[in-house]
Amino acid sequence: MEKGKGVVGRRWAIDFTDNSTAPSSRDIPDPLGFTRASPDQDDSTLSRQKKDAEANWKSQKAWEVAQAPFKNLLMMGFMMWMAGSTVHLFSIGITFSALWQPISALQGVGKVFEPYKDKKVDTLGPKLLFIALNLAGLALGVWKLNTLGLLPTHASDWVSSLSPAQEVEYSGGGLPIR
Repeated sequence: MEKGKGVVGRRWAIDFTDNSTAPSSRDIPDPLGFTRASPDQDDSTLSRQKKDAEANWKSQKAWEVAQAPFKNLLMMGFMMWMAGSTVHLFSIGITFSALWQPISALQGVGKVFEPYKDKKVDTLGPKLLFIALNLAGLALGVWKLNTLGLLPTHASDWVSSLSPAQEVEYSGGGLPIR
């Protein structure tokens, strides 16, 4: 016979015949670390465990989303520090960006935490933290506006809105007033 031809010369072969003398799967012990689900354990406990795990995951992710503005707060503070305290295009742009981001984030608090809404997940704490960090970012932007002198905090900033002063005295040149 030539090499590779015929049944006798094959090195690899699969036998699909049924050997009823082979041990059943019940006779083979489970590998180490493997536990079979007991037949008395019903699907309700498994589904409850799965729902609890999903609720824990949602709660953890909600807290991660709530803490995300802290990173933005540090980055924005560094960028404002690098922009300096003089009024020019870059410092004004950074300042208004620092004001706009928290305002837009505060407007969308409900949308941000909607994926984590569940009756088992309390999102009040993460929402309050998210709001507090965004308010801190807004305060940082207002502080930078004040540092740049763009907030009207002095009386001289409001002079144009004051009514003219009443004339109390009159003075005139060489002619008497009758």
